[in-house]
Amino acid sequence: MSKKESFLILLTLVLLLGACKSKNKNTNKDVMAVSDTIPKYEANWESIKKNYKDPTWFSEQKFGIFIHWGAYSVPAFGSEWYPRQMYMDTATFTAQLNLQKKGPNETYLHHKKKWGDQKNFGYKDFIPMFKAEKFNAKNWIDLFKKSGAKYVVPVADHHDGFAMYKSNTTRWNSVDMGPKRDVLGELFKEGRAQGLIMGASSHYAFNWSFYNKKDHFDTTDPQYADLYSPKGKDLNEPVSEEFKKKWWNRTVDLIDNYQPDILWFDFYVDIPDYASVRPKIAAYYYNKGIEWGKEVVLQDKNFDHDAFPQGTVIYDLERGKLPGIRKLPWQTDTSIGKNSWSHVTNWESKTANQLIDDLVDIVSKNGNLLLNVGPKADGTIPEDQTKILLQIGDWLKVNGDAIYGTKYWNTFGEGPTEVKKGHHSEGQNKEFTGQDIRFTQKGDKLYAIMMAWPKNGKVNIASLGKGSEYAKDLQIKNVNLLGSESKLSFEQNEKGLSVMNLGEKSGEFAHTLEITMK
Repeated sequence: MSKKESFLILLTLVLLLGACKSKNKNTNKDVMAVSDTIPKYEANWESIKKNYKDPTWFSEQKFGIFIHWGAYSVPAFGSEWYPRQMYMDTATFTAQLNLQKKGPNETYLHHKKKWGDQKNFGYKDFIPMFKAEKFNAKNWIDLFKKSGAKYVVPVADHHDGFAMYKSNTTRWNSVDMGPKRDVLGELFKEGRAQGLIMGASSHYAFNWSFYNKKDHFDTTDPQYADLYSPKGKDLNEPVSEEFKKKWWNRTVDLIDNYQPDILWFDFYVDIPDYASVRPKIAAYYYNKGIEWGKEVVLQDKNFDHDAFPQGTVIYDLERGKLPGIRKLPWQTDTSIGKNSWSHVTNWESKTANQLIDDLVDIVSKNGNLLLNVGPKADGTIPEDQTKILLQIGDWLKVNGDAIYGTKYWNTFGEGPTEVKKGHHSEGQNKEFTGQDIRFTQKGDKLYAIMMAWPKNGKVNIASLGKGSEYAKDLQIKNVNLLGSESKLSFEQNEKGLSVMNLGEKSGEFAHTLEITMK
């Protein structure tokens, strides 16, 4: 090889290296420019309000599954509050630590009779009995998919202090004790494999005040303080800094290791004692979402005040609904069970009709429904709950276009049945009638969902009349009943949209008129 050829080869290599270096430099610069535009949340509400926006994906999903399952499923008595009430020997106190009634709680008496003295057989002794021998994550996720659910939120930590996942902060977890399995991890893996959005709920904040502390119970034994909390006997003792740090570490461990798309907090995080950590955990979680490259959802109840300022989290209502449209996204969480969230031997299920009507009513007001199941201790989901989930799924196969990906309309609906407002108000609501109609919309479609089949098979929808304030400039091209092949005749006049003959029913539950607009 001549000197000239060697020089040319060397020159070419230098130029190529320079080009690569220049290209890499520009690429890094581009990445930095993108990174600089991503909001970084600081641990204060001003920063969070400025940068936070409710993820669009959440509002499009509409329907999710909640799961209450733990060692409290072993006694299967009362409710998931068994571990609290089994120690209420002289009085029962509410979640807000107010006196509910004097005298021994029914669960206390039941436990003493069936399992023995609470000093010798405490809640901790149920944990080895919680074996989950028939738990199969695939079977559960298959069922939830068939129900039409788009997201799943298993309880990760309940008030009892037992973690249903591989915890790095407590020995009381489902991998080291009880099932000896990472329940949350198995569900996350299977759920994500099947395309579901996976979240986790944390109820651990209330562990501080959950257990009654008396010397004749095992709850005061120092060797179990990491389960029963280190709080003393004073019912009103403020949450210690040590416990708040423990709550923080436990929550961060859950976030970091499972990367939940949804993080749901129960009520006790709302009390003043946790005020300083609320913006910190919100900022931490939202920044993690940026790090993971996805929009995450934080949910809280704001139980009696805006503990998380409006517009910084997605509002959640427990066993209750709203009477009208809320323009910011929200969610109802309720249970298939009327009397419990966890499996109990006297479980009373609501009907599929009630739950479908709830879903429709909530979606028409810009909300989502998170519906709870209560599996048995062995890991099986009871037949009555399974049947209801499949009935909901069958209804959504026909009517899902009126639910998924829809938005609220000019009004949520019409009809005589009013809905009570607020947490724990569902028991005051009456069943809907054939005159109760709810609206949703998507693209050029407006959906009018009749909560029951109208008498005589005909309906007049006043909100869609030419004289209605809601239907100004609304021009209707076609009307059909989802799930039916009947050709419908309709007339729109000043008094409403009239369909004189709906034909045959398309199912046993709510019925949807799909209205195509010009």
